[in-house]
Amino acid sequence: MVKFNLVREIRELKNQLSYSKKYGFFFGAGTSCALGVPNIATLTTGVENALQGDHQTNFKKIKDDLETTYPDKTINIEDILNQLRQIRSITGERSDKSYLDINGESATELDNVICKQIYEIISTSEATVDLSNTKKFFAWLNMQNRVFSKEIFTSNYDLIVEKSLEAIRTPYFDGFVGSYEPFFWPESIDRFVEKSDLTQNWIRLWKIHGSLSWFWKKNSDSTSHNIVRVGKISDIANLDNELVIYPSKEKYDSSKKQPFVAYFDRFKNVLLGGERLFIFTGYSFSDQHINEIAFNSLRQNNRLFILVFFYQDSEVEELYKVSSPFLNLTVFGPTKAIINGTLGEWEYKEDDLNQNDKSESYWDETNKCLKLGDFNHLINFLITNSGKKENIEEIASGQ
Repeated sequence: MVKFNLVREIRELKNQLSYSKKYGFFFGAGTSCALGVPNIATLTTGVENALQGDHQTNFKKIKDDLETTYPDKTINIEDILNQLRQIRSITGERSDKSYLDINGESATELDNVICKQIYEIISTSEATVDLSNTKKFFAWLNMQNRVFSKEIFTSNYDLIVEKSLEAIRTPYFDGFVGSYEPFFWPESIDRFVEKSDLTQNWIRLWKIHGSLSWFWKKNSDSTSHNIVRVGKISDIANLDNELVIYPSKEKYDSSKKQPFVAYFDRFKNVLLGGERLFIFTGYSFSDQHINEIAFNSLRQNNRLFILVFFYQDSEVEELYKVSSPFLNLTVFGPTKAIINGTLGEWEYKEDDLNQNDKSESYWDETNKCLKLGDFNHLINFLITNSGKKENIEEIASGQ
């Protein structure tokens, strides 16, 4: 297998970070998992164990049916939610129509209960998360070139990003406007603001799978819904409105300009919008819709450079199977990498280091592997090599 000089590639990475004017990031589940939020497998088990009676029975019916239909796939909570919403759709949410012996009314109720359980599990774990590293990350990001807005896309439902940004008083925008019950305003994300606009240097946050702070609210005619963003919920169990998480097909079809579709439009426009350094972290490339946008953008925009940081080498190998030999895609794994369309292994030699190199910020000498697939180590690498580490830590600590 081809050998890649790790020290040289890290030096190139530092140069890209130093000279790039436009930044973009995609945070997958691995970023929140690195901070202590349950991963999708733990979340699926937690929800199943929390359900009772008919809710648990129907949950297992759907899960067993999906496992039979897709024997090579590990069924998770998002698969189950998607199937539930299909049942809701084909039954019209009526009690006299059913699929898998689950009627439409029961499917609607179970969907609501599952989402509330997800809220309870994630919000409980989120309450104990140490935000120090994420605050450092956003302090670092906010110090980068202020001529262009920084774009953050995430598939995570939790509120860690919002809490971290607000803790260091960094302005951000997510497409919702208003104060009492902020509503989604699609026109606000259809275009990029001018350099003279005061909000131009606000961080843009696009939560493409929904959020623990989004809810469907019935309109006065009782036949349609709008999505509103709310603050802290004290009693999620007794809330009538449905939580908006995971954009199943039903939600894509409900409106061409609900947040999900509008956010994906923004994602595509950002990647196609000229020169940009875009970084994926904590994302396993398991969502085909996201992958297609990323790969098509790499083909169409030769000024786009995508960097991917993986926690496991198996993820590097899987991505290599499905991605074309893109010259503007670099993938970093613990011991393997994809560079210039070629799969290879890292070769680390201390003799390649110069006086200013600090390999401990990225290299695990004990396990002989690159550490940057762990979101916490990636943050440390970014701030260590920024030349502004002390300032960043002061901002993150609130001093």
